[in-house]
Amino acid sequence: MVEAVTPLIELKAIRKQYGGLDGAPVVEVLHGIDLRIHAGEFVAIVGQSGSGKSTLMHILGCLDSPSSGDYFFQGKDVARLDADSLARLRREAFGFVFQGYHLIPTESARENVEVPAVYAGTPIEQRNARASALLERLGLAERQANRPHQLSGGQQQRVSIARALMNGGHIILADEPTGALDSQSGKEVMALFHELADAGHTIILITHDRSVAAQARRVIEIRDGQIVGDSGKAEQTQAPMPDALANFWEPTAQPTERAVQGEELREALRAAWRTMRVNRARTLLTLLGIIIGVASVIVMMAVGEGARQRVMAQMGTMGTTIMYMSGTKPVTGGPRGILSDEDLAAVRTLPEISRVMPVIGDPITVRFANVSLQVYVFAANEEMPSMHHWRVAEGRYYTAQEDKSLAPVVVLGAAMRKRFFGDKSPVGELLLIGNSPFEVIGVMEERGADSGAQSYDDMVFIPYQAGRARVYQAQTQPDYVVMEAASSDVVFEAERSVRDLLMARHGDREDFSIGNAAARLQAEASTRRSMTIMLGLIAAVSLLVGGIGVMNVMLMSVKERTREIGIRMATGARQRDILRQFLTESMVLTVSGGMTGIALAALLGIGLALVGMDMVFSVSAIVGAFGCAVITGLVFGFMPARTAARMDPVVALAGE
Repeated sequence: MVEAVTPLIELKAIRKQYGGLDGAPVVEVLHGIDLRIHAGEFVAIVGQSGSGKSTLMHILGCLDSPSSGDYFFQGKDVARLDADSLARLRREAFGFVFQGYHLIPTESARENVEVPAVYAGTPIEQRNARASALLERLGLAERQANRPHQLSGGQQQRVSIARALMNGGHIILADEPTGALDSQSGKEVMALFHELADAGHTIILITHDRSVAAQARRVIEIRDGQIVGDSGKAEQTQAPMPDALANFWEPTAQPTERAVQGEELREALRAAWRTMRVNRARTLLTLLGIIIGVASVIVMMAVGEGARQRVMAQMGTMGTTIMYMSGTKPVTGGPRGILSDEDLAAVRTLPEISRVMPVIGDPITVRFANVSLQVYVFAANEEMPSMHHWRVAEGRYYTAQEDKSLAPVVVLGAAMRKRFFGDKSPVGELLLIGNSPFEVIGVMEERGADSGAQSYDDMVFIPYQAGRARVYQAQTQPDYVVMEAASSDVVFEAERSVRDLLMARHGDREDFSIGNAAARLQAEASTRRSMTIMLGLIAAVSLLVGGIGVMNVMLMSVKERTREIGIRMATGARQRDILRQFLTESMVLTVSGGMTGIALAALLGIGLALVGMDMVFSVSAIVGAFGCAVITGLVFGFMPARTAARMDPVVALAGE
């Protein structure tokens, strides 16, 4: 007694209905199909148009699911399989041959054949070799690089057969494979099926042509959604299960997910570049939005940063860490506060303060030879050039030792040098300041005025202690004190520390005032920074428009390539594979646009710099603009990609 062999495919009471939604009438296409197909059979399912044979093929190939009934593949209930397991069945067990060939038009013959192997994670060298061998075996060795439109119908059908065999093709599902061919090409295709059947492949042929069906070894007739005849039902073939399918559901050594993803990503990138080349005009228009967006963000930020740094440099000459302090009458009443030398010494010890400079200044009569002028005589210590970021043009500035020893030396402002000495060098000459002679030791660079005050170029500078002893004998305290914070980051902390120190020293009497020039300058810089950010945000609008363009193009691409999506699903692509395919294409678009935008921004920056505009390109702005372009591609490409991934394989295959 021969032990029964488990059927490769078994259908029990399979029904398929359409409609029933939104009031649409219910149409039942299949009415309780019972069918067993064993490994190695060559079966023809024959019937007229509308008999349900194509619907039956879609269910057999796991492209569609029945409304009710049971489908067992090698004893396992297909209804219990998830989407990825169904994709694996289509990828590793089935091979589809369609009447319309269903080849991807942008791919060559060899690339079409390779598609199932891509989703199986087969390395590129192996799949290239196998695809070439299959095409050579089918007489297409010289046509491997041809696109589908460059092949005859018979040649295209042979390419689709090669594709069906790429991953083994253990079960060939052929839907009207000779329907669109001439008689000679039809005979050649049928001869190929006979060879495959003899080699142990299971062939399921769907046809309306009884002469074609007669060439099969088992003929099943379907009419009005029911099987009305089966030539092999009485004598089911009891062929053993082929090795490739014998343990199909057992865990086997599969390619790692990383390897599969690597092959799919390589394929997605290649397909993306080809799609962009095929649709050059549309691609260029789409890229234009991204290019303009990225370039404008980078250039606007560079212009804004250049303006900000220019202003900061100009303000830097006034001191971005400077504060001014003087004695005042307290609001609670009482005498005017006095800033003593001991107060200033205590302020110098604060960690937030780097320099302290007391200042006495008034217009004094200054004479040289027969020239006598009223000049503002600025008495301060040796810190003045450092605190005001001001350099000596000629000679030198006085030292701390000269200040301490009451040395009668003077440094001239640029205008005073010209007023007293013209073009000759003043170094070594004597000026009479009030009634005291002072030796000229240097001349400052031309500077101008700060905030509309008297120009520094119209002043002369003498040591603070010498000024008190020789010129301003009546002064008991400085007119004001200039303080420099340790850095621009601590100006507010420095102000608070000075205030707290003096309040403690003056018995909680606020008989002094502190003017924070650094805070004012920082507020100006902050305003400039805000303007730069605003310019960047305005420019980013064009990047957003470019992203909308990407989404529009990807939606058009999904619509135009609906059949391609169906083909990829039929050959084993999972939903996440389709999602990755279209996301990759949108990312390639935006990355290309982003890189071109950076190049354009560089060219524009060079051009603007040549006409005298300050440009400061920021790495963070460049990286940010490029990153936004990539994120734009990801965000705006996701919806079209998800739409593609969620398509029904049968509906997609029927699309145009």
